[in-house]
Formats: sequence, structure tokens, C-alpha cells
Amino acid sequence: MAIRKVGVLGCGLMGSGIAQTCAQSGIDTVVLEVSQPLLDKGLAAIDKFLKAGVERGKLAASDREGTLARLKGTTQHADLSGCDLIIEAVIENLDRKREIFAKLDAVCGPATIFASNTSSLSITELAAATKRPQRFIGLHFFNPVPLMKLVEVVRTIMTDDAVFQEALAFAAQIHKTAIRTSDRTGFIVNRLLVPYLLDSVRALEEGVGSIQDIDEAMKLGCGYPMGPLTLLDFVGLDTTYFIANVFFEEFREPRFAPPPLLKRMVMAGYHGRKSGRGFYIYSGDRPVPDNALSGLREGGSR
Repeated sequence: MAIRKVGVLGCGLMGSGIAQTCAQSGIDTVVLEVSQPLLDKGLAAIDKFLKAGVERGKLAASDREGTLARLKGTTQHADLSGCDLIIEAVIENLDRKREIFAKLDAVCGPATIFASNTSSLSITELAAATKRPQRFIGLHFFNPVPLMKLVEVVRTIMTDDAVFQEALAFAAQIHKTAIRTSDRTGFIVNRLLVPYLLDSVRALEEGVGSIQDIDEAMKLGCGYPMGPLTLLDFVGLDTTYFIANVFFEEFREPRFAPPPLLKRMVMAGYHGRKSGRGFYIYSGDRPVPDNALSGLREGGSR
């Protein structure tokens, strides 16, 4: 059965993108936030994104109006009671997520499917804390959600086959390409991506190359759209550090251990683009590599 109404928990960067994508795909969407100011900020970001699409000729004005008409914001859990599917996209905190799902368990009918957008926490652990573990799924989107085509559909050992199939059909309904994966930390993308990013930091630590040379090597040598250190700044060094620790706790493999340099940068408040400083400094017109991190200077001298 096609999903007719979706609830989204959280209207931050990921939540607002998921909500916009659902509404833009013709689905009535309700997005929940903890306060009106946060809700207003998220809805304004959606409107700004849609307006930019109209201005660039990528979106018809009528499509923008239709998307906004299908989108409703709320601060009340009860407003999600009629949803066929609810997707959680709040802070990566297990207790916080459990608390929200407990509230929704009380107001949603037994047919409602619960999903989490988590990139690092156990879907099974979240599902087990609800009254509907068989109707719990992982739906891991990628940022920016309206533009990125991929969604990882994650099943646990408790997920009903019919629910898994409904989740795959939903991904097609919102014009995403779904990949099937099981509930193992990192799923597919981050399981492969995180060790690569951590190795790029180790390469910098060990003096293999400068920030700029490491990034250029992977862009021009492998055809990647951006280098690993630039990507780390974009994702957020604090976010990557958190995820790496979750991975290491799960697998106890050295490749998942956060490098000392990454830990020290996070402790110093160097979180990447959002803080204005990471492997690059973002105070000017263009990002400048912070070569003081490795001691490398122009010409390769130390």
C-alpha cells in the first residue's frame, strides 16, 4: 500500500530535507519540532530551498506552492497519530530517540511504521524499545536530502518482510534509489567511508602529504568530487569523531579508532565549516589549508 501520510521527527538539516522531499513527492507531511522557533527555522529553510529552485528554473512555482500546502509543522506528538510512516531525524542520542518513540507508541495506531534516519546507532536497539519492533525500519538518507538520490533501507532480525517491502516501495515513491542492508553499524556507505576518512587524517599525521596534496590526490587520482579532508570539514569533525567512536566500540578494530589529531581538533573546537575552522580555515573568501596541523609548509619543509 502506498504511503499517504508521513511524519518527520525533527526539522533540522536532515529532518527538513526529508520533510521537503516527502511533500514534494505528493505526500501529506507533518514535521515535529520541540519548540516553535526551531520549527519556524526549519520551515523557513525549506521555503528558501524551494524559492531558489523556482528562481533557477529547476522548479515550477505551482510545484513550490503544492509542496508547502502538503507540509504542516507542529510541536505536538498527537498530530502525528494519523501517519502511515514516521521517520525520526533528531540528535544522535539513544535515550532521546527512545523517549520520542515511546511517546509516539502511545498516540499512533498499530499499523504505523516507525523508521530512524540514524547513521550510527543500532536500529535493533531502537526497535526493541518500542511496542512494534516488527514494524521498525532504518531509512538512512544523505545530505542534502532533496538532491541526494540514495537511501539505505535497513532491516533488523525483527522486521516483518511486508514492512521491509513497504519501505523499499516508499523509497521509490519519493524518487530515491534504495539499497538493502542489514543492521550493522555504519550500514554500507559509512562502513566503507569512515575508515577512508580516518586514514586520510592518519596520512596527514604521518607526513605523507599536505592537506591540499592529500585532497588533490583523491580528486584527480580517483575522480572523487572532493578530497577526504574537505569532506571531513563538510560532514563535521565532531560528527565524524562521534561516529568513529561508535564504530570502534562495536568492532574493536584499529581502522575504526579515531586518530589523535582528529580528537585534538574536536577538543579545540575545530569542527569544520560550521565552526569556521577544520582542516581548512574559512574566514576569507576561499578556504585556506591549515598546514600548521601537520607542520608542513610550502615546498614540503617542516
